[in-house]
Parts: sequence; structure tokens; C-alpha cells
Amino acid sequence: MMTMPFTGWAADDSGAAITAATPTPRTAPSTDAHWATVPTQFLSVGGTTFAYRELGRQHGGTPVVFLNHLAAVLDNWDPRIVDGLAAKHHVVVFDNRGVGASGGAPTDRIEQMADDGIAFIKAMQFEQVDLFGFSMGGMISQEIVLKKPHLVRKMILAGTGPAGGEGISSVAGVANYDLLRAFFTFQDPKQYLFFTRTPGGIAAGRQFLARLKERTDDRDKEITPSAYIAQLRALEAWGQKMPADLSVIKQPVLVANGDQDRMVPSNNSIDLARRLSNSKLVIYPDAGHGGVFQYHDQFVSEVLDFLAK
Repeated sequence: MMTMPFTGWAADDSGAAITAATPTPRTAPSTDAHWATVPTQFLSVGGTTFAYRELGRQHGGTPVVFLNHLAAVLDNWDPRIVDGLAAKHHVVVFDNRGVGASGGAPTDRIEQMADDGIAFIKAMQFEQVDLFGFSMGGMISQEIVLKKPHLVRKMILAGTGPAGGEGISSVAGVANYDLLRAFFTFQDPKQYLFFTRTPGGIAAGRQFLARLKERTDDRDKEITPSAYIAQLRALEAWGQKMPADLSVIKQPVLVANGDQDRMVPSNNSIDLARRLSNSKLVIYPDAGHGGVFQYHDQFVSEVLDFLAK
């Protein structure tokens, strides 16, 4: 592992602005709740219902809000990472609009996803949060902190890069190629997309996929083809966007990736960390886009230490 320090509103289904959020009663998770068993809850925000799960609420403190990757629903998060962070922190994970069990039409712009994230956070009545964004979720996180800097205390950005970054507008080609490879070899696409083809990477991928099946009841709905296509359009547009001035982000940021990321080339993480004024970069060896899942024990330890400082 290589570590390097480097010194609201949201749209409704028609594109109109959300002007009101309707909180719904929340069930406090028991102190022994785990990602495999914690119930799915729902929150109405301006007429759109968001599906979410919540753990570790009894810890108090700044909530850690997870933002997911391309084509992902709640059950695509690694249970070891969610449970590892929830052991000491209040963790909230939600589905984007039109994805999984969340209602509404899917959006095709990262900026709109960020607006929805802001609306969800406010509807949860959080005054400030820590953001953990993986891949596309890391891009959404950047937009959130640029739009509402006071809302964010710290960020963890994994397997992601800046707007206009190398190869980001080509994610569709990489993803669809690996979908075909997986189809013809009877494998899960994430085995190709997230992990290297070395013995270590292949083994880590199989272990990760097994962990994703640990939840057997109350599983989330799979993403629809229309939502997947909308997200691909969002990534293409964001990859062609003019780079933002990330030096204005003063919050502490932990940037992490594998050294052989094919989806969002690893150089993007290095570039991202250099452009942030208060960041730390962690690169995992023999690891791809899902490096934080492959090295979940080390990653959880790194994040807990980062959040504690």
C-alpha cells in the first residue's frame, strides 16, 4: 500500500425544483444491527421517495453518508466496509433517484444527483455530514461540497477522479465491454470491472461477490436498463466537463484507489489528491477499481483513523 499526503434544491421527476422535504419517522437501528439485516427505510423528499438504510445511529456524531457507483443499488456495498465504519460511526446509505427501490425518474447529470443528495441530507435533518463516495459517488460528492461546502465536514473519495478527468467520458465503453466478457464467461461483470486478472485480484473478486450475497432478505431492486443508460450519459457529460477549481475545497479528503483501475484510471486519483488542498492519497497494489473492497480491512482502518482526527 502506498500512502502520500498532499498538502439546496433538487429536481423532481419533471426537472422542477424541490421546495419542500417531508421527513418520515425513522426506526433507530439496534446496537447489534448489521448490513445484512438492517431494515430498508424510505424518506419522502418533495414527492420523491428515497430508499435508505441506517446503522450506528447510537454513536451520534457526524453521520457518514455513502454515495454509490455506476449501476449500483444498496446491496452493492461491501458489508465489511459498511459494518466496519458503522461500528464507530452513524452510517447512512441511500439509493439515487430512480435507482433500486427509490422512486422517480433517473437523472442523467452528476449535478442533478448532487442536488438530490443535498435534498436527502437536509430531509434527514443532518446539519453536517461526512461523505464517502465511490466511483460515480465520488463525483457526486465533489459536486455536493462545491455547491454546499458548509454541509460537509470530511470526504472519502474512492475509485474516482475530477470532472474532465482522463478516461471518465469513456466509462461506458469499458463497462459495456466487460458486461459482454462476463456474459460469455458466465461471470459477474464486477469480477472484470473491479479487480485485476492476477491470481490475487481474481481471488479478491470472488470473495467480494460472496460477501454481497450475505443479505438474503429484503434485498434491494436491481437497477433498470433506463437508469443504467441515464448514469452512463451522466458520466460521459461529467467526463467532458471543464475541470473545477478543487483548491477551494478546504475540507480534509482521503483519496483511495487501486494501482490498476481500468474504469476510472488510477492517475485520476493522483491528480485529484494533488488538486485538493488538504488531502491524503492511498494507492493499493495489484488492485483495480475495487481496491477498497479488495483491501477492506486496511481501508476501514484508514478511514476510521481519518475520521477520528
